Amino acid sequence: MKQIFTFLTVLLSSFSFAQSINISPFATGFSNPVDIAHPVNDSRLFVVQKTGLIRILTDTGAINTTPFLNLSSLLPNPLSNEQGLLGLAFHPNYSGNGYFYVNYTNTSGNTVIARYTVSSNPNIADAASATILLTITQPYSNHNGGSVKFGPDGFLYIGMGDGGSAGDPGNRAQNINENLGKILRIDVDSGSPYGIPADNPYAGDIPGNDEIWAIGVRNPWKFNFDSFTGDLWIGDVGQNQIEEIDHVAAPLTPGLNFGWKCYEGNSVYSNCTGTNYTFPVAQYTHTGGACSISGGYVYRGSLYPNLFGKYLFADYCNNKIGYINDAGTIVWTSAFTGTNFTTFGQDLNGEMYVAGASSGVIYKIVDTSLATNSFDKDKFELYPNPASTEVYLKTKGLQFPATVTVVDATGKTVMQQTVDSDATALSIGNLQVGLYIVSIKDQAGLSISSKLSVK
Repeated sequence: MKQIFTFLTVLLSSFSFAQSINISPFATGFSNPVDIAHPVNDSRLFVVQKTGLIRILTDTGAINTTPFLNLSSLLPNPLSNEQGLLGLAFHPNYSGNGYFYVNYTNTSGNTVIARYTVSSNPNIADAASATILLTITQPYSNHNGGSVKFGPDGFLYIGMGDGGSAGDPGNRAQNINENLGKILRIDVDSGSPYGIPADNPYAGDIPGNDEIWAIGVRNPWKFNFDSFTGDLWIGDVGQNQIEEIDHVAAPLTPGLNFGWKCYEGNSVYSNCTGTNYTFPVAQYTHTGGACSISGGYVYRGSLYPNLFGKYLFADYCNNKIGYINDAGTIVWTSAFTGTNFTTFGQDLNGEMYVAGASSGVIYKIVDTSLATNSFDKDKFELYPNPASTEVYLKTKGLQFPATVTVVDATGKTVMQQTVDSDATALSIGNLQVGLYIVSIKDQAGLSISSKLSVK
């Protein structure tokens, strides 16, 4: 039977709407954006276009005239709907070694994972620096996956679809001798051209491909790691009925089987003899025009405490953004016209962006339930910070009494208190070591927030 996580799996019929999540155009002029990434401690956003360009978007919303990299000549011509330049990941030590990694479809229709190096100009890559790490044969043109991400363990994770067509006709996702239908994991800092992490489930003499970290995915178009907890969240595109979200808590467990094609979401798709499958944390049906999940991130920014710790995602066809609330229920926005969301991104401060393939616009995620000046160091300060047993509030311009709320890294409210004046002391001795968001809302409805580190 399937392993059940501690979250409730729900269906579309039980969803409610939350239009407090909105989108604000941040930059326009992109063609088929499919990924957004940035190096550690870098304010620039790097936008991947399916047709082969990586373009730099500054923190002011300006787009550099010269592309960072142009790989269009390496791609099929014409491209199928799911081929192209699909993923980008910067090495954790990019500032030192200049390495970044791409996932693209070559002219033969196969998946290539390659490493490039930035040139002496930080805004332009060295196009001649390519080192191909891995080439995976694709039997069909669809279900290519595309995501490449560095995990909290420093290894490179690669999302591979099941090879395409429909219904996984080659049963590749359950075949441990195939890299298709898998999450792969490689060590780019050892070996030639890469090494195999020792705890990969089929490493060394164990039967199965060394690169495999998890099996049983259909088309993990977008997956990401929670920047606070290290948890893995996967948006796995379904067949005809169900889109699923998979969650793996840190420390990450290798060797999981996410079920495809034995299961589509929680529902039996094909009779299998296995019993040890990992159940999705949430799922939704294609009711109401949904068709394809675009996985996102757990929000870890400072501007919107109500979103803190929530996993946001979108559907390509119904043009809606959703998140999973504390009860494990999916909450949807209303539809945004003409967007066709393909990917999310995070900036240096943890604020979130989403790309519309149809519009060519990079939108910024906003929460309209909070004031736009919800994070302002001139109006709200916590001291000492970090703190261990007690922290004081220093505010400006608030109307008391006010409500203070403390939210932990999972988005759970762990403390709430009414304060009657400035410089109030809060006892935090019962809070565990970690990062928190502290927000204060006054009688006029002004909400301001700050991060708090408990040591």
